[in-house]
Amino acid sequence: MAKLAFDESSSNKETSRGYAWWFSGDTFEQAAAADRKPRRRDLLTNLVSHPGRLTILYLVTLIVIATFLLQSPLSTQSGLSTSGIVAFFTAVSALSTCGIQVVNTATHWSTFGQGVILLSVQMGGLGVMTFASIVGLAANRHLKASQRLLTANELGTNKLSEIKGVLRVVLGTTFIIEAITFIALFPGLWRINKGDLMHTSWQALFFAVASYNNAGFTPDIAGLHVDSWAVGLPILFSAFCGTLGFPVILNLVRSAKQHRPPRRWSLHTKITLATTFSLLALSLIWFLAVEWNNPQLFHNADAPHDSASRSPLRLCQGLRDSTPSVIPFVSEPTKVFMSAIMFIGGGSASTAGGIRVTTFAVVLLVCRSAFTGKQDVNVFHKRIAAQTRMTAVSVAAACLALVYVISLSIMLVTGATFSAALFDTCSAFGLGGYSVGVAQAGNPAALTLLAAAMIIGRLGPMTIAYAISRPQHSEAVRYPVEPVVVG
Repeated sequence: MAKLAFDESSSNKETSRGYAWWFSGDTFEQAAAADRKPRRRDLLTNLVSHPGRLTILYLVTLIVIATFLLQSPLSTQSGLSTSGIVAFFTAVSALSTCGIQVVNTATHWSTFGQGVILLSVQMGGLGVMTFASIVGLAANRHLKASQRLLTANELGTNKLSEIKGVLRVVLGTTFIIEAITFIALFPGLWRINKGDLMHTSWQALFFAVASYNNAGFTPDIAGLHVDSWAVGLPILFSAFCGTLGFPVILNLVRSAKQHRPPRRWSLHTKITLATTFSLLALSLIWFLAVEWNNPQLFHNADAPHDSASRSPLRLCQGLRDSTPSVIPFVSEPTKVFMSAIMFIGGGSASTAGGIRVTTFAVVLLVCRSAFTGKQDVNVFHKRIAAQTRMTAVSVAAACLALVYVISLSIMLVTGATFSAALFDTCSAFGLGGYSVGVAQAGNPAALTLLAAAMIIGRLGPMTIAYAISRPQHSEAVRYPVEPVVVG
């Protein structure tokens, strides 16, 4: 469908405010006739015509560039080159916004190396499909219908005419939230760094970008400063905004501007918020109940504070452990619990990974309807479409099989226990940024497997959902139904 601009009619532009989808009746017929004409197609045209290829090429190009830069002696404090597998794994971890580290970011990487990591996190957080669409838009002036449809799936909108505006809003929202986080972090970090302007500015910028993009990298050995409310809370709220996803943020902003009550929010927003808050509450309760007496996790718990000051400290630590960051040691039950939470991930079209909370919620709703004997799947007085239910179940099943296979493979190459292998695999796939030690610089096979999990986690759910839900020709023959006993 070359050189098609799917813009809304000028007569309705003011009324719709850019959020309607207006097509002439023969648009697709004309496009199909044009595509049937034989013509030479150069490499750029082929890539833009196939958004999946463009997306993969974009990500691979960034990985190659980041790996090359991180291998440079300029990127290390020692002035020596970093091994290829460590540079590759770090590049993938940053671009996927996962944040698993095999070398200490503060002591191994120089300011230049940390800058490469920070830029990679930023570009990965903005979304592979977002940047791929910008590249396509710059190359052809107008996005093709296939490119817009795939980008719509990534950004959480089903209206093609919204996408160019959504791309601008995505960039604007990202930079605004990061700027607010930078400003909020500056006073607390200024006091911690005792007035060192340059160090404070760099830390505030690094934490602002890393927290919103839910990446587990930290610029110095002090970590996240979770014992400081002035630093911990801005990081916490920024990370929470990043996990919601752009569709939810856009819907909430529009609802606030139009003074719409919560009952008129989109169904996607309601499901995302309800599931996210439920998982956050469950995670907080779990950590405070199961890990309360873990001295390795709450290493400041026995410091000489009175009970009134110690409780907020543990509360902040527990909240911190519900968001992406580096964690020291946890019990075996907590490893399994966190594996499930990281596998679920965050909101659709967010900086988080996993199967996404809406997928998990739809699967639960499907189970509820099946067990109660209901044909429709209803929630918040709305009915979920059959295609959405099929997509959710398919994505969850495919990703579960993927995580299981990679976990078994890691067990074979490292000798790790299943809980440890599952933990690091779910962390890589869900872009959680945690590790219990399976990811080590001395084991290239394990790093390669985890890097593959991170790449698939960044692209997998969106790609699988698009492959399942893309339009298909109607079946000419439908076979008779015969019952099958299940369960």
